[in-house]
Amino acid sequence: MNTFKTAFLLTALTLLLILAGEYFGGTDGALIAFVLAAAMNFFSYFYSDKIALAMYGAKPVTREELPRAYDVVERLTRRAGIPMPKIYVIPTESPNAFATGRNPQHASVAVTHGILALLNDEELEGVLAHELGHVRNRDILTSSIAATLAGAITILARMAFWFGAIGGMGGGDRRDREGGLGALVMLLLAPLAAMLIQLWVSRTREYEADASGAHLTGNPYALASALEKISAVSRRVPLMASPSSAHLFIVAPLLSGETLASLFSTHPPIQKRIERLIGRPSVYGSLR
Repeated sequence: MNTFKTAFLLTALTLLLILAGEYFGGTDGALIAFVLAAAMNFFSYFYSDKIALAMYGAKPVTREELPRAYDVVERLTRRAGIPMPKIYVIPTESPNAFATGRNPQHASVAVTHGILALLNDEELEGVLAHELGHVRNRDILTSSIAATLAGAITILARMAFWFGAIGGMGGGDRRDREGGLGALVMLLLAPLAAMLIQLWVSRTREYEADASGAHLTGNPYALASALEKISAVSRRVPLMASPSSAHLFIVAPLLSGETLASLFSTHPPIQKRIERLIGRPSVYGSLR
């Protein structure tokens, strides 16, 4: 299923670029767009993980630098039957984590300074098991590519808008005016398309990774407690995240409660995730 999702995302980007290229540049524009799409597909597949890690300044760490995380990940990967991923640390006090990579053989797990300071050993194990659940479920490539494509769609829309606006300012003919209007429509619709990509790959996969992590550790309460702590502290110390990659994280960088806005969140509500893990919406009686 995740292979299908990846193929769909890459195909959708190719078609989108070709149609946009044809609209703004005719046959030559479509050909240029096809070449651009092929290059973007290549880089999305092989380098989307590196782009995500670089975006947040993640630094690789050795066993000597972070034995606490290495010991947990080694134990969990043996239990899960997957290779040892690379471990990165993100220099921010906001607690969060994500996994990325194109397959279990090329996976990376990134944790923030904040999450290492916030969680006890059992809770950290729950978070790392959740991220390894993403690796074992093979949805890390889909989510990494979605982050790259969402950002690319938004950038392309802005480029189309400015090119269309410049073309329409020449006092031009009907074609210029239509080009400017088309660019404006793309600017408005592209963020929606980017959001739909993220929603499609995010909400269900978080529930699945929670279940995988709880099964891997045999301790759903530890993961539930970690989610509640991360959620509470993230509200006070938010992570400065790009909207195109917010879905990568274990807890959404920008949180909302049971409001209309939560329908458009890249993550399910924390209360619902905790309830699926332990049968009630909070470990501590009320979400802090």
